[in-house]
Amino acid sequence: MNYLPISYDIPLYRPPSEGHNLIIQATLGCSFNHCTFCSMYKSKDYQVRPLDRVCAEIDTMANSFPQSHRVFLADGDAMALPTDHLVSLLEYLAARFRDLTRVSVYATPKNLLDKTPEELALLREKGLKLIYLGIESGANLILKRIIKGASQKTHVKAIERARDAGIKVSATVILGLGGRDDWQAHIEGTAELINKAPPTYLSTLQLTLEEASYEVFMESQPEGFSFQDDAGILAEQAQLISLLNPPRPIIFRSNHASNCLALAGNLPRDRERLLGKIESVRSGAGVGRPEFLRGL
Repeated sequence: MNYLPISYDIPLYRPPSEGHNLIIQATLGCSFNHCTFCSMYKSKDYQVRPLDRVCAEIDTMANSFPQSHRVFLADGDAMALPTDHLVSLLEYLAARFRDLTRVSVYATPKNLLDKTPEELALLREKGLKLIYLGIESGANLILKRIIKGASQKTHVKAIERARDAGIKVSATVILGLGGRDDWQAHIEGTAELINKAPPTYLSTLQLTLEEASYEVFMESQPEGFSFQDDAGILAEQAQLISLLNPPRPIIFRSNHASNCLALAGNLPRDRERLLGKIESVRSGAGVGRPEFLRGL
């Protein structure tokens, strides 16, 4: 889209898979906003945008792009909105976009656990079909260091609650969070979490810190923390894929721009093929993504 009829409160973020979909800012900022690795919403205070103003923007977008069929509700976790507020938004979107097939949001484990199973089922009925959940790690040691505000147990409960309501979960894990000393604990805990509560989609990112978050991140790390190089990241990726044996198939991706190697497949079905690609790069026979092509 070269022309947008509404003005966004910048910075604006969305998952890569929402790149061609409409974005409506239902909230500003992130309701938690303490994760040490993340600088996305540090310039914003969390706010609930007035419903009438958001509906007016929906009207404008519907008039400009009436055939739109997917909408992402921003900012950081619109799932923090009260259920009745979300229901009003979902009903209004459905009324204004006749071809609407999916509404999605970022969410935290707390967002999901603060809502009852009945509330989540209602939101699914009204069109909320996908949530993006940043797991980051399944190791409690790592989750505490990055001030995630969640444990392995709460992540498992949150994913299961969404799944029981019929809402798909797209989860992300950040390779490198444990550094060179604690990478095995990071990966083993993460695999344990995913095997207990497999999301529909799983993506890995590679730890990349913006200047604004570097100092905050390092303050919560143990003395002598050392970042993983690409060889270490590939070892983590291989270990994670080796350990994943989910009771339900997972659509797996590592195609985010931060990754040194892009992978795509279904787990556990494609495990050996994915491990073969990793080994090819580790041995020098294959080629990963050059550093100048990486980013957030």
